[in-house]
Amino acid sequence: MSGARAVVTGGSGFIGGHLVARLLARGDEVTVFDSGPPPANHPSSGTRYVQGDIRDPAQLGAAITSDVDVVYHLAAVVGVDQYLARPLDVIDINFSGTRNVLDLATRAGARVVVASTSEVFGKNPVVPWPEDGDRVLGPTSVDRWTYSSAKALAEHLTFAFGRQHGLAATIVRYFNAYGPGQRPAYIVSRNVHRALNGLPVVTYDQGRQTRCFTFVGDAVEGTLLAAAHPGAVGESFNLGTMVETTIADCIDLIAKLTGADAPAIAVDTGERLGSAYEDLARRVPDNAKARAVLGWEPRTTLQDGLTATIAWARQNPWWLALPDSGAV
Repeated sequence: MSGARAVVTGGSGFIGGHLVARLLARGDEVTVFDSGPPPANHPSSGTRYVQGDIRDPAQLGAAITSDVDVVYHLAAVVGVDQYLARPLDVIDINFSGTRNVLDLATRAGARVVVASTSEVFGKNPVVPWPEDGDRVLGPTSVDRWTYSSAKALAEHLTFAFGRQHGLAATIVRYFNAYGPGQRPAYIVSRNVHRALNGLPVVTYDQGRQTRCFTFVGDAVEGTLLAAAHPGAVGESFNLGTMVETTIADCIDLIAKLTGADAPAIAVDTGERLGSAYEDLARRVPDNAKARAVLGWEPRTTLQDGLTATIAWARQNPWWLALPDSGAV
């Protein structure tokens, strides 16, 4: 779809920013819709920025116009710190914002790729998770599950618009995406940030949990393939490596690659966050469908991805100067 007129909601964010760069590099005309002004490090040539609240259809309509070919919907409220501090915004923005995107894209006759998350599967103990795997969640009184539930409802909306209104839409679910430019609030980004600032790395709950860390470049490649493949319409795809890594091993590798030598700080999330949070022991995708339909596979090893991320961080002091925004 090179040369397409594309809209990226949340295009000033982490994955959105990488996606915008790829779209521009291949010659697309890109409109970024985001709640804040364009960051100083984002490309301006060939990019139109529309600032607004995704919950406001009129503001969003200034970006998703009748001549748009494809909408990449990445705008969301993400992160443990966010869904513990702003559970209402998590629900409202992720659900209502998606509804507005789908409404406007239907009117424009545009194709849509909706970014979702591994969180939709909740704590299903049977891994790896296929796209149609069961959702197993905790109680509604626990803020931990607001993001999972809101994103799942956004997926329901996406499938419903396809079935009732003929919208050509695809869902992609990211699994622990990491890489250059990510806000220092996540396992990889926070510990790279801390290590390069001379602070001890942080290990959560003994670090026995496993995650499938997926480099942002691989996630973006899968997103582009999902937007272009005719067989992807009406489908969802897990975009994540199937290589499990314990949290402890990931943090040890970060310490090794950054040269950090201070002992890690052990954090008990139950003690620090209380009943509002619940961790997951394993989070593993089954990515066979993305391989078979899209021809996608993650190509970046964790060591190579961390090496690239650390090198980028060393070259960008503005990022190192950001506050540590981890929840604990």
